[in-house]
Amino acid sequence: MDNLLLLLLLIFGGVALMVVLGERFAKPPDPERMHQLRRWLIPLVGLMLVLSLLNHYL
Repeated sequence: MDNLLLLLLLIFGGVALMVVLGERFAKPPDPERMHQLRRWLIPLVGLMLVLSLLNHYL
């Protein structure tokens, strides 16, 4: 049980560190780049859902 709590504490600390560093050093997203990513992301998420559904039933 102690190992689990230590692991969760380390994961929480790592995520908190990533959030703080991301807020401090990240550049604001470029609207054109966000449009390109969104154009690919939505069909890929849909494909992932369909494949997950097929995997569940087959």
